[in-house]
Amino acid sequence: MTIITRFAPSPTGYLHVGGIRTALFSWAYAKKNKGKFILRIEDTDIERSTAEAVEVIKNGMSWLNLKHDGDIVFQSKRIDRYKELIQILINQGDAYHCYTSKQQLEELRDKQIKEGKKPRYDGQWRPETNKKLPDIPKNIKPVIRFKTPVEGEVSWIDLVKGEIKIKNEELDDLIIARSDGTPTYNFCVVVDDWDMKVTHVVRGDDHINNTPRQINLLKALNASIPQYAHLSMILAGDGQKLSKRHGAASVLKFKEQGYLPEAIINYLARLGWSHGDDEIFSAEQLGEWFDFDHVTSSSAQFDEEKLDWINNYYIKNTANDKLANLITPRLKSLGVDKIDKDILQKAIDLYKEREKNLNFFAKDILFFFTNIDPSKELIDKYLNDESKKLIKLFITELESLNWNDNNINNCLKEFVKKQEIKFPEIAMPLRSIIAGTDNTPSIGSIIYILGIDIVKRRVSVFV
Repeated sequence: MTIITRFAPSPTGYLHVGGIRTALFSWAYAKKNKGKFILRIEDTDIERSTAEAVEVIKNGMSWLNLKHDGDIVFQSKRIDRYKELIQILINQGDAYHCYTSKQQLEELRDKQIKEGKKPRYDGQWRPETNKKLPDIPKNIKPVIRFKTPVEGEVSWIDLVKGEIKIKNEELDDLIIARSDGTPTYNFCVVVDDWDMKVTHVVRGDDHINNTPRQINLLKALNASIPQYAHLSMILAGDGQKLSKRHGAASVLKFKEQGYLPEAIINYLARLGWSHGDDEIFSAEQLGEWFDFDHVTSSSAQFDEEKLDWINNYYIKNTANDKLANLITPRLKSLGVDKIDKDILQKAIDLYKEREKNLNFFAKDILFFFTNIDPSKELIDKYLNDESKKLIKLFITELESLNWNDNNINNCLKEFVKKQEIKFPEIAMPLRSIIAGTDNTPSIGSIIYILGIDIVKRRVSVFV
């Protein structure tokens, strides 16, 4: 049997973190088993689905290099197939027209809530032996409901949650086609999974209540039933479900913020799944190792600090040329017109060990390409008559050097020793007026990269 999984987002908004983790686990399981991974766009909600949202999904998947097999499947192009099977269900007595109005449903719901009952459709139009149905109203277009079994239960062995049982009496008759004739989500999903021979459905546990309904539909269609794996939700740091208000809940937002796709893949894989004590691994390794035995059934908590740590790891281990291509547009967005490639390479090499994302990276090295005015607070803190005197003396010594990194750093050491001062007494004032900050890597290396002319020019403004 060929393992077939799918990722089936709705194009109604942004591509969120939980959705991408679902896609990632689906992709990894298919890859592990040398199967197929399908991308299906569930766009039957015509009012809310947009072409822009489709592009967001495609761009997010492409950025993360989660490649699907075959063409993208759009539900909107399969309407005739859904209608065909709905008619089959009607013909065999497993579906029926329901003329209960929205107002009647609302009144019924309110009444049930007041009586302490679970709100549900009362089966007014459900055909039964020896049951007389009401007269068909002229002003109401009917929906089509699935005739849910009233006895027994639906059970399945969930690959994450274990055995789940739900009694049919807990389920009401599901609407499978709206009054305008368009099929509903739960029905389309069932048909698609059947037609596409999906063997494993991986999705969030907010779909657990849909699963028994879908299994009943599959049985009525005499279709094969896939295995299900319901992933627990991802929680934000405040313990609430991760959402837009928590910042970068959108996957492409992480791209904008300067995270590397390798880091996002690595981090999301560890949100609810583990491979021993391995913290760092590639997408390829994930595709070799993944199984559902090590997917936790409890909620995972999104930890931004942990993500930053992982992203820093990948930044440190990314080639400078690649980092330069990623940082260049960010420098330009900060107002840099001309970027010296040699300086950029050297700056990247100097800073890459400390950076948690590409946006911070660009901001930290901005002073190499444009003048950065130090704050009054910095000037007041580090610049005085004594520090100005020291800087003048040090610049004089720099001018006589054979210009390389080692010579400059050795010059700094000798200067400190000769002047009988502590290193920060010269380093901090220099950092402040050259780089506009007191937090940098080696000031000697910074001076080397900038060159004597730029250093002298920036110093001359204050000294």
